[in-house]
Amino acid sequence: MLSRNQPRRLDRTQMLPRNPRDRRCGLVSLSLDDNALPGGNDGAVDATDPEALLAAHEEPHGDQGSTGARLNWLRAGVLGANDGIVSTAGVIAGVAGATAEPGPVLTAGVAALVAGALSMGVGEYVSVSTQRDTESALLAKERRELRDEPEAELAELTHLYEDKGLDPELAHLVAVQLTARDALAAHAEVELQIDPDDLTSPWHAAFASMGSFVVGALLPLLAVVIAPHAVWAAVLVAAVVLALVITGVVSARLGGMSPTRQVARNVAGGLLAMAVTYGIGVLVGPHL
Repeated sequence: MLSRNQPRRLDRTQMLPRNPRDRRCGLVSLSLDDNALPGGNDGAVDATDPEALLAAHEEPHGDQGSTGARLNWLRAGVLGANDGIVSTAGVIAGVAGATAEPGPVLTAGVAALVAGALSMGVGEYVSVSTQRDTESALLAKERRELRDEPEAELAELTHLYEDKGLDPELAHLVAVQLTARDALAAHAEVELQIDPDDLTSPWHAAFASMGSFVVGALLPLLAVVIAPHAVWAAVLVAAVVLALVITGVVSARLGGMSPTRQVARNVAGGLLAMAVTYGIGVLVGPHL
């Protein structure tokens, strides 16, 4: 039995604030090796001392929303580059199946690069603009509700935290404090999963998609331009395979998947697309 002044040992399952700088992080269960905690050889820390608890649980905490957004941007960039590689290489292979003249092949490659980049940019702009408009409308509705029905909104926020596992008294306390700090941000995060200060820019998304597509499309196009005419087809295939291996590894790392399977799927899909379009060029080209 502990004396009144003796520090209490930190229980593994004790619920503690994860980061006092961000009250919206909620409560998490601290799972640490007692021997790694400061405060004595037996790993005891004073559970009433916030500084000691922070020292016991010191590790970098990033903004999860920002981290997720960065990962999504990286995935979108990898996918855009992958699209540029496969679609441009497919068009080049298709035209090469129809004619051996380098002029039409190169023209088709450049046209595929420009058309694909514009298509990616416009599509991304429209998609993200729609998402941003929807988020803005939801935030405007939430602002009206907070202005006209603050009590009902406070009760709703309390209920949302109860659904996350907090007891009613603590949920109400958290809701009151977050409402006093920034009511809109509190409701947007828990209710809408939106950060009002970090809405995606459709222009950024459009230029990012265009840029990643152009980078990917340049690889097969440069293979045609640089390689001697006698071996450009082999150089094209080798360049495409190498590029797809790189994008496959990167996408696998970002998604926490096995690079081997992801690379195999990526390369197989790219080679299949080139084979199909080349076959169509061989079949259709002589009849035009």
